[in-house]
Parts: sequence; structure tokens; C-alpha cells
Amino acid sequence: MRRLFTGILTTILLLLNTVVLICPLLVFALLKLVLPGRGRDYASWAVMWVAETWSEIDKAIFALCIPTKWDIRGVENLRKDTSYLAVSNHQTWVDIPALIESLNRRTPFFKFFLKKELIWVPLLGLAWWGLDYPFMKRYSKAYLEKHPELKGKDLEITKAACELFKRQPVTVVNYLEGTRFTEAKHREQHSPYRYLLKPKAGGVAFVLAALGEQLDALLDVTIVYPGKQAPGFWALLNGSISRVIIDIQVRELDPALWEGDYENDPAFRQSVQAWVNQLWLEKDQRIEQLRAEMN
Repeated sequence: MRRLFTGILTTILLLLNTVVLICPLLVFALLKLVLPGRGRDYASWAVMWVAETWSEIDKAIFALCIPTKWDIRGVENLRKDTSYLAVSNHQTWVDIPALIESLNRRTPFFKFFLKKELIWVPLLGLAWWGLDYPFMKRYSKAYLEKHPELKGKDLEITKAACELFKRQPVTVVNYLEGTRFTEAKHREQHSPYRYLLKPKAGGVAFVLAALGEQLDALLDVTIVYPGKQAPGFWALLNGSISRVIIDIQVRELDPALWEGDYENDPAFRQSVQAWVNQLWLEKDQRIEQLRAEMN
């Protein structure tokens, strides 16, 4: 009964925070559509400020209502006046509050690529649109075989989004696995990693190509939960998660990662994929270490 009450209270407070702050956020987002030049930049800054305030209030709600300990590491030297590329393992919707807890007001407000269907999420879909989150439509291989004209559409959206990101500091979050980890997906892929799915290099390669000179560093984010299975969002809301480790390692980015032609140069494409695979191998080992510490 106590967990049910905690979950309901936390949910109500989070919804109230969203309902109250989405109105000014959307007002400034609409101003971005009509204001020219510097006016648009000021409106964009206002949208980010509202989003950061919303996130800080969410953090306060979590601190007030649930006992979860956010064990955050590696954020001491992060800055808000520069741009980052962040890559993270992805297991559950709880990953998003974990990023808010660790990055909000330590780096520029983070943006990531969303499935197109998420634009219909009540309130949040509008907020993500106002924040210029790119919405991606993913197609199966079978569908692309029937509609080859749609091949590469996601990469076009990635390029267009990165053009928007050039106007101000940003933290671009990329989930290299492309989907949340499950044991079923892991078996289906025959993934060579113990705790991760196979990483895809395409999206991150185009972010690097568009923003490489603007990016200060790579934020290698590793999130670990207690137990063998990642908890659902309701487990967070009702206080069932005792601890979350968010380990952030700041890595330098080699300019060679964006100085080639990923689309048309097979050798360069292979080198970027090899870099991603090595990053994932080290992350898999890091998860093993953190899980041992968690237990």
C-alpha cells in the first residue's frame, strides 16, 4: 500500500510540473517559428531554460518522494558553455531520469533522436517538438526493399537536426543500440557483448560529421541498476529502486572520426564502426565492474 501511495503521489506531482511548465515552453517554441535572427536565438534560449527548470523540479520531486540513491560519477569538470556527444547504454524509460539527474544544468540541455510515434505522447510530445528533438521513422529491411526511395531518410533527418544544433551549445545523446536492451533481443542478435546489443555507427557518424568541430568531448555514459533485469518506470515512481549508478567517462574525440565520407567510403565506414565496437567492448567490461559493485 505504501508503494502504491508513493507511486500515485510522485506521478501527480510530475504531471503537475509538466502541465504548468509546458505552457511557457510552447509559447517560446512558437516564437521560435516567427522571430527572425537573434530573436529566434533568444526564444530558443528561453525554451531551454524552461526545460532545465522543469527537470530541476522533477529532481526535487524524486528527492522528496522516493528513496532512490543516484550514484553519479565523473561530472566534476562538465561545462554548460560547450557541446558534447553523449552515448549511453539503453535498458528502460528510467534511463531518461538518470540522464536528467546526472546532466541537467551541468551540460547544455540534452537532445536525442526519438521514434516518430512518440510525438503523440500527451504533453511530452509537444514539449519534445518545442525542444527541436528530431523524430525518426524507422523502417524494416523488408519495408525498405519494397520502398527503396525511403532508404537513407533517417540520415537526412539527422543532418537537418544537426544544422539546428549548430546555433547554440548542445548535448546530443545517441543510443547506439537503437533500441532498449532485452534478453530476447540479445539472443536474437547473437550479440558478442554480455550486457549490450550490437551498436550501430550510422547515426553517430553523421552527428560527428555535422558537429565534429563544435564538440568538446564524448561523454561515455554507463547506467547500471540493481538486480538482473532493468526496472520499469513504475518501479522508479513507487520507490522500488534503491540505487542507480550513472558513470560518466569524458573521452577525447579524434578529428579523424569526422574527416571522411561515411556514406561513400567503405574503409572510413569500417573505421568508424571499429571505433564504436571498441567503445562498446570497454562499456561491456565497465558494466561488469559496476554490477559487481552494486551487488
